[in-house]
Amino acid sequence: MHAWPASEVPALPGKGRDLQIHDTATQGTITLAPGPVARIYVCGITPYDATHIGHAATYNAFDLVQRVWLDTKRQVHYVQNVTDVDDPLLERALRDGHDWTELAERETALFREDMTALRMLPPQHYIGAVEAIPGIVPLVERLRDAGAAYELDGDVYFSVESDAHFGGVSNLDAEAMRLLSAERGGDPDRPGKKNPLDPMLWMAARPGEPSWDGGSLGRGRPGWHIECVAIALDHLGMGFDIQGGGSDLAFPHHEMGASHAQVLTGEFPMAKAYVHAGMVALHGEKMSKSKGNLVFVSALRRAGVDPAAIRLALLSHHYRADWEWTDDVLAEAVARLERWRAAVSRPDGLPADALVEEVREALSNDLDAPAALAAVDRWVDAQNASDGDDESAPGLVSRTVDALLGVAL
Repeated sequence: MHAWPASEVPALPGKGRDLQIHDTATQGTITLAPGPVARIYVCGITPYDATHIGHAATYNAFDLVQRVWLDTKRQVHYVQNVTDVDDPLLERALRDGHDWTELAERETALFREDMTALRMLPPQHYIGAVEAIPGIVPLVERLRDAGAAYELDGDVYFSVESDAHFGGVSNLDAEAMRLLSAERGGDPDRPGKKNPLDPMLWMAARPGEPSWDGGSLGRGRPGWHIECVAIALDHLGMGFDIQGGGSDLAFPHHEMGASHAQVLTGEFPMAKAYVHAGMVALHGEKMSKSKGNLVFVSALRRAGVDPAAIRLALLSHHYRADWEWTDDVLAEAVARLERWRAAVSRPDGLPADALVEEVREALSNDLDAPAALAAVDRWVDAQNASDGDDESAPGLVSRTVDALLGVAL
């Protein structure tokens, strides 16, 4: 599966700072200092509907991570999946009378268009769950053969008790886990399971649903968590720098995935940092496909909203914060974009070397994008209030905003 085209990232003078980031597992801020190549895995979409602002906010956060690392003169090895076979996708296709593969392909194509418009840097490897199945089957077989998985009516489940570190990503108690498991695709009340929290690794073929040859597992399709584990281990290996996604993925998805990988490899941890973006609400409730309270990036673009303004609206909130999308949020972003473009359109201006360092400092501090925007606002206000004579300043500001914030002025 192909990703989307990459926008050029301008080189800035000097060198950026190492990233300090909040780690869900340790519940504190840690400093990441990768080697020459930084490794990141971000969980992708289930393509049964278009990209909404909540998606965009999540991918914007991890785009900033890439930009901070690139500014430190590192390479970035970024992997993202597409859950192109799953219950919600099949249910939506059945409801609307569409072929599920065509629905997945159409919505994935629209996602690529939205990511391109928002100037999100693409992953080096963009992998669909379906294409990963040949690599998933042997992992499930290994877990079963090692006694870390068991069969129940043809389905194969992972035993969470096989991982001594289980629970260490989300830090939730058993009851909270059970409630979230029921809400987020698990089946804690299924009779016969060894532990209510045990997640499915391989679902035996159901009538009318797609299935694949699972070797000794029989025909079926993979569970949600093992999909990402197979892709991450194949392309990044253990101990990669960041496992990322929305905060609703901390449990069960990232918790279960970590346990799968740790039992498979005997190594700990799967990722050095588990980083989670906050949720975006609309009319007082979290945006979700199930509720239908969505603002789509593609719809905003069709209405003539500049993608740079959409991105500035996302950047105006800290990535870990839960916040609400409103008309005012977008209007403020549109006005900010106009002010910034006017300021850098002048032939000369106030020196901007200090601004570069302010933006770097803000983003290295747990991706504090609002502080970075405030720094640019201060330069713009000063630029508009005085007559500078530095001919290089407007260009340097434009390159800084482009390279570190992903906004083209």
